[in-house]
Amino acid sequence: MFNKILIANRGEIAVRVIRACRNMGIRSVAVYSKEDAKSLHVQLADQRICIGEGPARYSYLNMDRIITAAKNMGADAIHPGFGFLSENSEFVRKCQENGITFIGPDADVIDKMGNKSQARKTMMDAGVPVVPGTKEPVYDAEEARKLAAQIGYPVMIKASSGGGGKGMRVAQSDEDFEFQFNMAQRESANAFGDDTMYLERFIENPRHVEIQIMADSHGNVVALGERDCSVQRNHQKLIEESPSPAINDEIRAKMNEYAVLAAKTVNYTNAGTIEYIVSPRGEFYFMEMNTRIQVEHGVTEMVTGTDLIIEQIRVAMGEPLSFSQEDIRPRGHAIECRINAEIPEKNFMPSPGLITHVHLPAGNGVRVDTGIYAGYTIPSEYDSMIAKVIVHAPNRPAALQKMRSALDEMVITGIETNLDFQYQIMRHPVFCEGKADTGFIESIMK
Repeated sequence: MFNKILIANRGEIAVRVIRACRNMGIRSVAVYSKEDAKSLHVQLADQRICIGEGPARYSYLNMDRIITAAKNMGADAIHPGFGFLSENSEFVRKCQENGITFIGPDADVIDKMGNKSQARKTMMDAGVPVVPGTKEPVYDAEEARKLAAQIGYPVMIKASSGGGGKGMRVAQSDEDFEFQFNMAQRESANAFGDDTMYLERFIENPRHVEIQIMADSHGNVVALGERDCSVQRNHQKLIEESPSPAINDEIRAKMNEYAVLAAKTVNYTNAGTIEYIVSPRGEFYFMEMNTRIQVEHGVTEMVTGTDLIIEQIRVAMGEPLSFSQEDIRPRGHAIECRINAEIPEKNFMPSPGLITHVHLPAGNGVRVDTGIYAGYTIPSEYDSMIAKVIVHAPNRPAALQKMRSALDEMVITGIETNLDFQYQIMRHPVFCEGKADTGFIESIMK
């Protein structure tokens, strides 16, 4: 049993991990930037320590300061949450060198699956279905153009170290390929310090469906079902739900089977997500693996009755999974809406500032994960997501109605949010019919 866990993150995920620690009788340590001194996670933790100025590079991305904080506070382990250092193999190695357990997969696995082109090659070799495209990394625009002609247009150009939609471009023809490739490569170099690219055939009007897996160090790997994450803008998810209305039981079973195979192929441990792209005809292809807990993990928790953060901590302590594949029987339907401090009418412009009043919805089957409160000032330095509203009901129509009710009840004043925008989506006929693909948001914003 860990005695103390340091949470190397902020906001609602830090609050979520602190609560899991409390439920396990483990003490928690919050790290925070000067901008986050009054954040909820700082107030809830058993101990707290400032690690630098507001910009993430001086605080939440500063590996040495976080390691030093963990050692000074006597923490046995570090939970990285999502984002920041959660998929940084160098940070994992620093933890190991300093005798601190990293709650996540080991560094070699993160290297293997975090590099998108290498992950594609690994999955191809394992027999997991992959979108047709390049097997080896590409650096040169002219070489890439020749490969694109072989794959067939339209082609998706992707950064090997990419994430969050950065370093991704679609080339519709040979005429615009070089421009799009150079733009994507430049974005990748600026965002990730890596100009390695790869190419995929662009699947038009796809659905984005992912499988949650959990694996321990005893050889057990369990798939906990899917989440449909198709409603997104600029490759950033807005709504997630489970089960997916886009697939049937046969496809679902195959996706779970390949997800387990993918995890076993790389000797994966802890929480991870296998992300698939699904064509309108039901063909599915491996897209990437996220080697961390996901923002939308609560959707899976609602339909499976599990606690994935507690399971992460147990696995990191060397314990076997507390459930088997036979124990996972998803029930009902869950939907999550991400609530962001932003203005949808102004191209989703961020809206930081002082929150003057908050009322959160509640009731049977309603959950809100958040780090905000009345009197809290949302800083401009970080991601605009401020809350996640998650509902669970016996079926999708009932879940839709429950989400409408929850969003209607939720009140946040002092700043602009996307609450009304999310409510409109919950009433949009395309979404209500379960037909929203990854281009849905762009289509309704025209």
